[in-house]
Amino acid sequence: MKRKELLLVDDDASLSAVIAQMLEGCGYAVTRAENAADAYDLLAKKRFHLILLDINLPDATGFEICKELRRVSSVPVIFASARTSEDDRVRGLEIGGDDYLPKPYSMRELLARVNALIRRTYGFSQENETVRFGDVEVKTAARTVTKGGKPVSLAQREFDLLAYLCTHRNTAIEKEKLLSEVWGAFAEVEPATLAVHIRWLREKLEDDPKQPRYIKTVWRLGYMLEAEE
Repeated sequence: MKRKELLLVDDDASLSAVIAQMLEGCGYAVTRAENAADAYDLLAKKRFHLILLDINLPDATGFEICKELRRVSSVPVIFASARTSEDDRVRGLEIGGDDYLPKPYSMRELLARVNALIRRTYGFSQENETVRFGDVEVKTAARTVTKGGKPVSLAQREFDLLAYLCTHRNTAIEKEKLLSEVWGAFAEVEPATLAVHIRWLREKLEDDPKQPRYIKTVWRLGYMLEAEE
């Protein structure tokens, strides 16, 4: 099973190391950043499932990062900060944070908050889903695809895009949302790149790529996968 990717943004390297070790021991993949610049760079390169965000950073505040993030992504954010005033907690939630954990906190409570937010956002079923449309079968955990019982080879980004469409099947998804969630929140990716990857998926999975039955274009919005519930 592919591990959930967490981004930990905190300028306290010693604390970050302890948190990362604990979370990795509990099955998560953790990437660390010690400032806003590094966080933005990482967010432009990959997709994360959850962000643990300190507020007092050397080059920006966690509030500023969250505000920018909410312009392009709905990735869950937990503020973890020594700033414990009611005003700070309210501000963090009002600008888009999903939870606020005052320092000092126990590793047990942090893990419980992370688990709860991951569960609330992604659920359990998505981890081991088998999605079918036509004669295509997609297993999201195993990252395998078959068509007519025969394996289909997909590049990593192709599968990531297909998996996102599968877990949001029968729902129209905006192009900007797909770019943000599959390529990264601040990735500098042209919309044409998404169109090309959609075309590649259709060529590999649709019986007639020019008249797709399953990977549909939603006019003036984006794309949608029509699949069995």
